[in-house]
Amino acid sequence: QVQLVESGGDLVQAGGSLRLSCVLSGSILSIYDMNWYRQTPGKQRELVATITRGGSLNYADSVKGRFTISRDNGKKTVQLQMTSLKPEDTAVYYCNAKTGYGGSISYWGRGTQVTVSS
Repeated sequence: QVQLVESGGDLVQAGGSLRLSCVLSGSILSIYDMNWYRQTPGKQRELVATITRGGSLNYADSVKGRFTISRDNGKKTVQLQMTSLKPEDTAVYYCNAKTGYGGSISYWGRGTQVTVSS
């Protein structure tokens, strides 16, 4: 059974940094494109960052230059380094793994809360 477990969420002041981690179990990481999403109450889940199986990176415009996604296939871990945090970054952050044709196979973690105070 594939599971994703996020960690690293916390309360931090604006301008601070956090590193989120996501650990995969039940499979090998190398077959998945990995994503970080975030969601605030009443809003749709937003794609924040992607790192593909081949290592290609993509970021939402709102986090470009501040967030960095990385992966370690051997440790089955994906990280999201967040710097220069803003109150609008406050959200529950979810790790997502996609594989298969068109990303038809998708797994989600339960999320980790990031709160940025002004």
